[in-house]
Formats: sequence, C-alpha cells, structure tokens
Amino acid sequence: MDTIIQGKAYVLGKNIDTDQIIPAEHLVYSLSDPEEVKMYGKYALSGVPIDQAGLPEGNIPFVEEGEFTSPYSIIIAGPNFGCGSSREHAPFALKVAGAKAIIAESYARIFYRNCVDGGFVIPFETAQPLNKSIMTGDELSLDMENNTLTNLTQNITYELRPLGDVINIVQAGGIFEYARKNNLMASTEA
Repeated sequence: MDTIIQGKAYVLGKNIDTDQIIPAEHLVYSLSDPEEVKMYGKYALSGVPIDQAGLPEGNIPFVEEGEFTSPYSIIIAGPNFGCGSSREHAPFALKVAGAKAIIAESYARIFYRNCVDGGFVIPFETAQPLNKSIMTGDELSLDMENNTLTNLTQNITYELRPLGDVINIVQAGGIFEYARKNNLMASTEA
C-alpha cells in the first residue's frame, strides 16, 4: 500500500454521528451485492445538517446528486467523530464513497475500531482543530509514514498523531486479513 494519500478535503464540524454518516433509512442495502453496495457510497454523509456540510461554507454535498462516489478522499473533522450507534456501516459507507482517510481531533471508540478492524478508512488524529484552517476542496497530501498532512493549496504542513500498529491492520485490509498474513489464524485458502 502506498504511504501517501493525495486528494481533496471535505471539512466537517464536531460530533458527527453515525446516523449522519449513513442515515438509518439507508441500512436496507445488501453488503454483498455490488449493485446495492454502491448505495452506501451514494448516501454517505447525507445526514449531515446542511449548515455543517462542507464547513465553513455549508451546503456542499459529499456525494453529488446522481453519483455513487465523492470527489473528496480526505475528511477533516472536529472532535468526537463517529459518535452514536456502533454500526460498522458508517466507515464502510465512507470507503464505498471513496474516502481514504479521516483526520479528526478525536473519535468515538467503537467507530475508530470499526475503521481499523474492517480496514475501511484510516483514522488519523490531530491535536489541533484543522477544520478551522482547512477548507473543503483544498488539495491535501497525507504522509502516513511521517504522520504529516500537507495542505498543498495553502502550503502548510501539520503534524498528526502516529497511528502505531493500527496502520498495519488497515493496510492489510482489516483485522482478519492482518491475522491471516501474520499467521495468527488459519488461512482460508484450500
């Protein structure tokens, strides 16, 4: 896996909950049918209040009408991202929509574990409120090896908290793939 992620920022506020990430009415789609899986991407972050969507401007959809993926691959958020219910559909929906990483001040514990265990999106933490200085649409470069985020639009680099061993699990594709690759459980190959 590449250690650099480049893409556009999508900026959110604080306390973004799992019902805002994927509203409950969209949990009816199959997780194994490829045509229905696309719907998780289509409705990712569709429950975020209009005044918070794409802060600070507001009213910027994460996924455009009629699309299944987002032009934004790096989500920037305030504290307590992923609070609410424990549904693993939330990080799954973000991955299906094309998000590669989230950078937040803090996470709800279960959401963080679901990101890592499923290998869905990489959950970085920052000590500073980046959602106050980064704008939706800014071009970003996330260096996972050096734990830095560079805003290419504004030419500013920020330090991030190290992921530690979490990166190995996410890069392997989740906890089960990590365990298989490291001979911690039986392989599924016959």
